[in-house]
Amino acid sequence: MIHTTGQQPMIIRTYLATVIMAVVSSFFCMSCSNKDKQLGPAVTSRDSTSVITTRGVDMLISENGIIRYHVIAEEWKIFDKMDPPFYSMEQGVTLEILDSLMQVESMLVADTAYYLIDDEIWHLIHEVHAENIKNEEFDTPELYVNNRTNRMYSDSIIHIKQEKQILVGHGFESNNNLTEYTIRKTEGVFPFTDTE
Repeated sequence: MIHTTGQQPMIIRTYLATVIMAVVSSFFCMSCSNKDKQLGPAVTSRDSTSVITTRGVDMLISENGIIRYHVIAEEWKIFDKMDPPFYSMEQGVTLEILDSLMQVESMLVADTAYYLIDDEIWHLIHEVHAENIKNEEFDTPELYVNNRTNRMYSDSIIHIKQEKQILVGHGFESNNNLTEYTIRKTEGVFPFTDTE
């Protein structure tokens, strides 16, 4: 049996109170230092910042309940308060356009892509490479994909590698699966033989 005197609890309470006061006082002393803190400017308007930043994106997008796009991006930012609002994929993107059976109709790869939400237009820039189901390859510095009209177009130079020739021109328009296309200003047709 442990026998305590009446003074022991009083000593423990006094000791605890002293320790708590010392800890609280040290926090106040540290917070009252004269050092100027280096802070960045406050964000007063959210119109220039992304609402969401997602990394390692691998996503399916549907239109009217039908999956139409497969998007793979290193980073995806959503700027919903910008005018106009848009999605940003500035670290590379792969966009596959799918048919109703989820088979790839065309595939596009770009260093950077933006999706204009209100206009439903993808804007791919910097080293855009595309392929269709006929194994034709399309290379251009800039390409637009309009979801409303299901058309692709560019006003930049375009190289189209077909089975036995390369077409070069400025300006280009196509359907979404890149099988029916027109070069606005043809600059050359270059035959080649594949040595592989």
